[in-house]
Amino acid sequence: MATLSRQQPPWQLPPQHTSDAPLPPLKIWNSLTRSKTPFIPLDQSNRRVTWYACGPTVYDDAHLGHARNYVSTDIVRRIMRDYFKFDVEFVMNITDIDDKIILRGRQQHLFEEYKDTQSKIGKAQVEADCRAALNAYISKNLTLLPHELPPEQLSGQISEKYAEVLEGKTLAGGVLSDKEAKLNMHIRTVRAASKAMVSYAKDGISLEELNHHVQDILLPYLDSLYGPKIDASDHSIFTKLTKKFEDRFTEDVRALNCLDPDVITRVTEYGPQIVDFVGKVLDNNFAYKTSDGSVYFDIKSFEAANNSYARLEPWNRNDKDLQADGEGALTKKTSEKRSDADFALWKSSKPGEPSWPSPWGGGRPGWHIECSAMASDKLGGRIDIHSGGIDLAFPHHDNEIAQSEAYWCEKGSQCSHQWVNYFIHIGHLSIQGSKMSKSLKNFTTIREALGRGDWTPRGLRIVFLLGGWREGIEITDDLVKEGSSWEDKLNNFFIKANDVLENQPLDKDDTVNKDLEKAFAQTKENTDHALCDSFNTASVMKSISELISVYNLADKKTAGLRQILDVARWITSMVNIFGLNGTAATNNSSIGWSGIGVPEHAKPWLSSVSHLRDDLRRTAKSKDGVTTILIQDLLSKFEFEPKSNDTPDEATIKPYARVLSSLESELSSLSTSVSSPKDLSKQILSLCDRIRDVDLWNLDIYLEDREAQPALIRPVTRELRAAKEAARLKASEEAETKRRAKAEREKEAKEKAEKGKLDPKEMFRTEEYSAWDEEGLPTRDRNGGEVPKSKGKKLRKEWERQQRLHEAWKRENGLA
Repeated sequence: MATLSRQQPPWQLPPQHTSDAPLPPLKIWNSLTRSKTPFIPLDQSNRRVTWYACGPTVYDDAHLGHARNYVSTDIVRRIMRDYFKFDVEFVMNITDIDDKIILRGRQQHLFEEYKDTQSKIGKAQVEADCRAALNAYISKNLTLLPHELPPEQLSGQISEKYAEVLEGKTLAGGVLSDKEAKLNMHIRTVRAASKAMVSYAKDGISLEELNHHVQDILLPYLDSLYGPKIDASDHSIFTKLTKKFEDRFTEDVRALNCLDPDVITRVTEYGPQIVDFVGKVLDNNFAYKTSDGSVYFDIKSFEAANNSYARLEPWNRNDKDLQADGEGALTKKTSEKRSDADFALWKSSKPGEPSWPSPWGGGRPGWHIECSAMASDKLGGRIDIHSGGIDLAFPHHDNEIAQSEAYWCEKGSQCSHQWVNYFIHIGHLSIQGSKMSKSLKNFTTIREALGRGDWTPRGLRIVFLLGGWREGIEITDDLVKEGSSWEDKLNNFFIKANDVLENQPLDKDDTVNKDLEKAFAQTKENTDHALCDSFNTASVMKSISELISVYNLADKKTAGLRQILDVARWITSMVNIFGLNGTAATNNSSIGWSGIGVPEHAKPWLSSVSHLRDDLRRTAKSKDGVTTILIQDLLSKFEFEPKSNDTPDEATIKPYARVLSSLESELSSLSTSVSSPKDLSKQILSLCDRIRDVDLWNLDIYLEDREAQPALIRPVTRELRAAKEAARLKASEEAETKRRAKAEREKEAKEKAEKGKLDPKEMFRTEEYSAWDEEGLPTRDRNGGEVPKSKGKKLRKEWERQQRLHEAWKRENGLA
C-alpha cells in the first residue's frame, strides 16, 4: 500500500545563462517536484529543447486513452515549438518486445495453430477444450464461483455471487477502482464464452463464431500448455504482431493530427546498446547478476552512493502490486534478488521466449532499461523533458531515472546525477471512474471512434484542450457539449468574419471598436499568461470564446475591416498552434480552419443560385409581390451558366448545376401561371425554402438568410444539423400531440354516440329493479320495495342526461 510518508528528494533548477537571449517566463508542472517550476533548457543560446517521450507497446490497436496521451503531448510540443519558439528535438520509442508482446504473440500463434487442428480433433474435443479453458479462467479470475459449473449455469451464479459488482458497488466497500473494472471484464468474458459454448453444443452457431467468443479464455489456456514449447528463435512470431500494430498506431495518431516524432527508436533495434548500457551499470556496482543469467538493479548500493531512488513517487516504492506490474507477467520470483524492490535490467530467456546474446547468456531487456538506453543514446546524459502517461510514473519512470543516473554516474564517486530536468505526466482518460486501458478491455479504439463518427480529430483535441494536459479527464455529456459549443462558436465566427472580409474592401482610414480593441489586447495578454502557467490551455480556450462574444456584440459599423482581420488572424494562429487545423502553418495568412468553406468548384454555381433566390425572396415579400411578367424578365436577364476562371470538372459541378437548372425549370413553369401575385409569391417563397432546406442541404450547403443582406453561403455544420434535427423532433412531437388530442376527441365522440343509442326508457330495465313507470324510471327495487325519493331524484337526473344524448343521436341519424 502506498504511503505519503516519504518525500521527494531535492531537485536542481538548471542554471540560467544571463548572456543569452531572455527566455519566456514559462513554468511547467514538474512531476519531480510536484509543483510548477521555471523552465530553463540546457541549450539556452540556441533555444534547443531535448524531449524523450515514452511511446506505445504495440500489441493491439491504440484506444482513446492512448489518444489522450499522444494528442495532449502533441499539444504541449506544438506550444513549445510554435508559441514559445523553442527548437524541440522530439524522440519517441516503440516498445516492440516485452512480456505483453511475448504473451500476445505466442498466444496468437498457438491459437492459429489450434484452429488449424479443430477439423481433425472433432466437435467433442473442441467442446472439452473450451470447458477446460473456461474452468481455468474462472479459477484464476472469478474465485467466488463454484468449480467446474456447466456453462449454462454460469450466468445465474455470476449474478448471485457478484451481484454487488454488477450493481456498480465494491466487494470490500470504499470507492470503485480498477479491481471492480477487471472483475466486470472477466464477467463479460465468461458470460460471452459460456453462452457461445451452449449455443455451439446445440448447433446454434458455427465453429468460427465459437472461436470468436471463446478466444479470450483459450489464449491463456493454450499458452499454459504449449507456450514454453514453441520455437522462440523464430522472432517473426512476435515481430509480425508488432509490425502490424506499429503501422496501425502510426496511422491512428496521424489521423489525430499528431506530429511525427523527429526520431523513433525501437527496442529490437537496440540490442547491443542495451547490453552495453547494462554492462556499465554493472561496472559501476549498481547491479548484480543471478545464476540464471539475469541482471538486477541494486537499489541499496545505488542509494549508498548518494543517489535517490523513486524520485517521482517515493511513497509507492514498496507497493508490491506496482512492482509486480513493472516486472511483467513472465517474470518468475527468485531467491537471489537482494531486495524485493530490485528490478530486472536484463532477463534470462526461458523456453518459449525470444532471446538475444549477452555476456550473461541469452536473454532480453527488462522493460525499463530500453528507454534509458535509447534516450541516452539519442539525447545524452542530460535531458530537458521526459514525458509519458501518469500510470508510468512508478515503477517505470522511477526505475528508468535510477538506472540512467547509475549509468551516467562516474564509477566509485559519490554522485547525484540529474538525468531529466522536467518530467511531465499526462492524466488518464476515464470511463465511469476507471482509466481506459487495454488490460481492462473497457476501451474504444481510435479507428473505431473516428470511423463511427463518435469523434472527429478536431472534436477530440478540443476536449483535451478544455481538460488540460495534467489532470485526468472523464468524458461526460457536459464536457462533450462544452467542446461542441466551442467548436460551433468558432465555426460561426470564421464563416462570418470571412464573409465580411471577402465582400468589403479594406478601408484606408480604418475605424476601431474600442470594446473589441480592449478585449483583444486583454485576450492576448491572458493567453500568454495562461500558456506560461504550465500550458493552461483551458484558460486560453475560455479567453478565445470570450473574445468572440465581444466581437459578436460589437457594432460592426465601428469595427473596421483591419481590426476584424487582426482578430481573425490571431484566433486562426492560435487554433493552428493547438493543432486544430490539420497541417496549416501558424503564420498562415488565411482565416479560419478547414471545413468552414464551400467547395471552390461549386462557388460560381452556388453564388448564382443564391443571388437569384435572394431576388425572388425580396420580390415575393414586397408589397406588390411576384408577377409572371417579373419572372419572365428575370429569366431573360439571368445567366444560368455561371462564369468560372477554371475549367470545371463535369462530375464535380453536376450536383450544383442540377440545382440551378431545376430552379430555372420551375421558374419557367411559374412564368405561365394564372395565379394572382399573392398566390404566386407564396409559391415562390415555398420554392426558395425547398432550395435551402432540401436541394442544397442534401449537398451539405446551407443558405443562411439575413435581414437586408444577401444570404450567407456556408457548409452544413454539426450545429446546423443538430438544430434541424431538434426542430424536426419538436414538429414531430407537436404533430403527435395534435394527433393524440384528435384521436381522444374522436374516441369521446364515438363513446358519446354509442351511449346515445340507448333509449332512456330502457336504461334502467335491469335485475336491480322490479317495476318502472311509463318513462322507464324505476319505482320498486328487486325485492318489491319502493324506491326511495332521494334515489329517485338521482335516477331522474341520469335519465334526463340520457334523454338529451338520445335525442341528439336521433337527430344526427335522421330519426328525430
